[in-house]
Amino acid sequence: MELLGEVQKKWSFLENLFIHSEEVKKELPTESETFVGIDVQVKQVLKDGCSTKNCLKFCCGEGLLGRLEQVCRDLEICEKALMEFLNSKKNAFPRFYFVSTEDLLDILSNGNNPAKINAQGHISKVF
Repeated sequence: MELLGEVQKKWSFLENLFIHSEEVKKELPTESETFVGIDVQVKQVLKDGCSTKNCLKFCCGEGLLGRLEQVCRDLEICEKALMEFLNSKKNAFPRFYFVSTEDLLDILSNGNNPAKINAQGHISKVF
């Protein structure tokens, strides 16, 4: 259960970034492809858990621990690549250290258009 909770927490955070962010897909194509596979696996595990309706029976299911351990390793690889990408942007412009990951990706996805960035209220977060 503990590992499932950890996987679910990481997956739910990264899902929005790797599935819905065009900037991440563009900058991290390999990891985005990997995450699509992870997304399918996690959703299947959650679906299996929902259909079992018995926590003990579900957690003792054959192969679940191995699947979750592999998914956790894959999530860590995706998370590391994302953090390296974001850190490169933060190093280029240190004010980015003051915004959340989601806001930073939103800013980066607007490219060099300050009007869009300001319209979304990010300027006050950066400065």
